Amino acid sequence: MERDSSSSDDDEDRRTLVPQSEAKPPPPTPPPAAAAAAVFEIARGAAASAARSCGGGGGGGFWSSKRYLLLAVCLPLVLILLFFSLDLGRLFRGVSVIRVAGDGGDGGDRMREAELRALYLLRNQQSSLVKLWNRTVFNAAPSPAVAPASASSNSSSAKVDLPPHSSISLSSDEFRSALLEQIKLNREIQKALLSSHRLGNITSEPFDEDAGFDPSNSGLDLCRKVDKLSGRRTIEWRPKKDRFLFAICLSGQISNHLICLEKHMFFAALLDRTLILPSPKLDYEYDRILDINHINECFGRKVVMPFEEFSDMKKNKITIDRFICYIASPPCFLDEEHIKRLKTMGISLGKIEAAWPEDAKLKEQKKRVVGDITPKFSSDAEVLAIGDMFYADVEEDWLMQPGGPLAHKCKTVLQPSRLIMLTAQRFVQTFLGSNFIALHFRRHGFLKFCNAKKESCFFPIPQAAECILRVVERSNAPAIYLSTDAAESETNLLQSLVVLNDKPVPLVKRPDHNNVEKWDALLYRNHIGGDSLVEAMLDKTICALSNVFIGSSGSTFTEDILRLRRGWGSASRCDEYLCQGERPNYIAEQE
Repeated sequence: MERDSSSSDDDEDRRTLVPQSEAKPPPPTPPPAAAAAAVFEIARGAAASAARSCGGGGGGGFWSSKRYLLLAVCLPLVLILLFFSLDLGRLFRGVSVIRVAGDGGDGGDRMREAELRALYLLRNQQSSLVKLWNRTVFNAAPSPAVAPASASSNSSSAKVDLPPHSSISLSSDEFRSALLEQIKLNREIQKALLSSHRLGNITSEPFDEDAGFDPSNSGLDLCRKVDKLSGRRTIEWRPKKDRFLFAICLSGQISNHLICLEKHMFFAALLDRTLILPSPKLDYEYDRILDINHINECFGRKVVMPFEEFSDMKKNKITIDRFICYIASPPCFLDEEHIKRLKTMGISLGKIEAAWPEDAKLKEQKKRVVGDITPKFSSDAEVLAIGDMFYADVEEDWLMQPGGPLAHKCKTVLQPSRLIMLTAQRFVQTFLGSNFIALHFRRHGFLKFCNAKKESCFFPIPQAAECILRVVERSNAPAIYLSTDAAESETNLLQSLVVLNDKPVPLVKRPDHNNVEKWDALLYRNHIGGDSLVEAMLDKTICALSNVFIGSSGSTFTEDILRLRRGWGSASRCDEYLCQGERPNYIAEQE
């Protein structure tokens, strides 16, 4: 129990009344501060006694000149007596002299630096807490942008559907994650303030640093993998002998062609036909980027055949017996140039007809289902062609399933070749490690393309950086793989703005080939290194291997990456389009 001040004073008085002849144990050594006070008290008493002995009683209102002279002689004697009778040095041996801010020493510089660092972190914490507050207030209040369920569907202010990871949505896990980040930031602030307080080799540590809480064991994983659906809607692909579907893909670049090829596989399965891959003279060299053997192995039978093999089987005399076009205008999406090239290759064409001639008057393709397809395209013709299928709007729910719409034993059917897969894995091991974000940052030609849409998808660099940082905060990834066609002026600015907690998050791009680096040796050893088609598929593969993927809305390159991630099971709950749910904060006028 603590004693009050009056009782302690009484004890002190009693101790002073003990006769001097009584034996007492030696007093404990007082702490430095108490010792100093006691010594100065003794000194004050000694000085008073000396003054009395030297100067007498001191009567009168002022001192005479003799008394001044006597004091001048006695005062030095008193000081000498105090110096030799008291060990003044002992008072300061237990006291360390600490430089304070402003004294010009290293300690002052260290303290100023720690205070500035703590101030910077506090401002960051304030900004984060304000954002968190705004998001929780927004979610708590009813949104005027969402109409009641009974509102007319024709109203322009009807329900506005926002994606699940928009910047204004906040789940309980995200809220817990935000609080966890503030706990970590508070710990950094404590460390910054305490880092300047050093006594010799001893560093002051914060007491009970995490207050019984371990952030590493919080159990939060906002970016965990997406759970696979228990059941898929699939169909069997069992081709009949001597029945073939001749694939034709013409629109756009390789990503468009792969989507077209996937839809051709779906039609071939519906019509019980073997799919003939396009000729490299008319299309891409698919065997440079795709594992053709893998496709047949997935189904346990031969379902696809390279054009060269089919041509050899037909002794270079190929006839397309029926040309039933899915796309009505232009018919089969063929122009005169492509028809001429087909004929130049020695391919005989039958009559070109449209399955739905009335579609030629439509601005957008009509949605079709399996029940619409089989009656129109079923035929006894040996070789059937249906033209480019990229724009075919058919059974999207089936096609978007993980692994696709066909029954097979693989994760996904259309996937990169083994050489590209190994090279991507070696790149990840060399530059990125197990935890990284992949960003497909489409810029070339996208400014005009996006601004022509109802809602533009071309974002200013500062806004894009803010959106990227939100994903970085959720995923806690140390690096970002950047797949882009942007100029260095844009990527340099983006890198300067992607900074979290005063640390830049590196944007890693594939470097140019260097013989010293061995991660891409397999490609060059097999004479496909430097090929633009191979490099595009390599970029897709690296992005598909990431923990979290940020894509470009409206890009088929992004859509093909998402297809691979769904099939491989690498899709994350944090996967999203860049600035998903937002609009560019500035949009240029149209020409």
